Amino acid sequence: MNVVLLIDQIVRQTTVLVAQLSTAAGIRAPLADLADQVFLKLAAEIEAQGVPRKVVADMFGLALRSYQRKVQRLTESATDTQRSLWQAVLDHLTERGATARQALIEHFERDDPEAVAAVLSDLLRNGLVYKTGAGRRALYGATREQEYKKLVEAENLESAAAIAWLLIHRHPGLKAADLALSLSLSVEVAERALASLLKQGRIARDGDGYRADVVTIPVGESSGWEAAVFDHYQAVVTAIGKKVMQPRSSQSDVVGGATLAFDVYDEHPYRERVYGLLAQTREQLNALWSEVRKYNQEHPVPDDQKYRVSFYFGQAVTPPEDAT
Repeated sequence: MNVVLLIDQIVRQTTVLVAQLSTAAGIRAPLADLADQVFLKLAAEIEAQGVPRKVVADMFGLALRSYQRKVQRLTESATDTQRSLWQAVLDHLTERGATARQALIEHFERDDPEAVAAVLSDLLRNGLVYKTGAGRRALYGATREQEYKKLVEAENLESAAAIAWLLIHRHPGLKAADLALSLSLSVEVAERALASLLKQGRIARDGDGYRADVVTIPVGESSGWEAAVFDHYQAVVTAIGKKVMQPRSSQSDVVGGATLAFDVYDEHPYRERVYGLLAQTREQLNALWSEVRKYNQEHPVPDDQKYRVSFYFGQAVTPPEDAT
């Protein structure tokens, strides 16, 4: 199995999806720190698999010391332990205004000066920070876009609430701080999303956290599509991840998937049957899901005894001019 080739193709396709999501409905989603977040989360997942840190560094083509510095820079500032160094420097410039480079390094004296310098370079490259002057007279300041941070968060409240609903369903007992960290939101916005969900009756309090017994996004619903997309994508990736660990297939498999492609045209005798697969499958699954849910409500079982079966399906129609 050519794993490198497979990874390359998955990354390419995922990049296409991210590009489409970032411009959906005419929006222009901020992607400034996307590459750093991908690196950080990928590194964390690889280390979680039990791979030694030196080997992980080699996988990224970095020396161990360079890898450790980059992880430190992106995770937590030694000066401000509540935020990443990247966020801490940006917030400092936003709150204090234009600041000399040396003054920044002195303020973040507990952090590696090279890490602070690297953060400034990242922020400059991404357009989040501007620089005036040169040498010791150089000043750094946050760009004006940072003034709209709270407005952007407010506009994303509906989307945040939809995805929060799904995460709480997947992880009962989730708290506001956990949700904020998971969605890269401020705790204030996370709490507002939770308050909205509570008011709508979509979630309930569970000790210090929250729980949601069911998540449904009705067909035709204009809001909450983000959660539906995330739910489907997560199900696909989870199934593939589990299957990769045991790639051989058998008739008795309960984990796996299949992809079938049908070539039809306007006058094709099977065209309507093929096009109707999505609606037909959805109807059958919804009926079964309702039966299972009703039975579970009448015969409750503790969470620690439940096996979750995530069944996913989808359909895409590609016209001739877009076919490759």
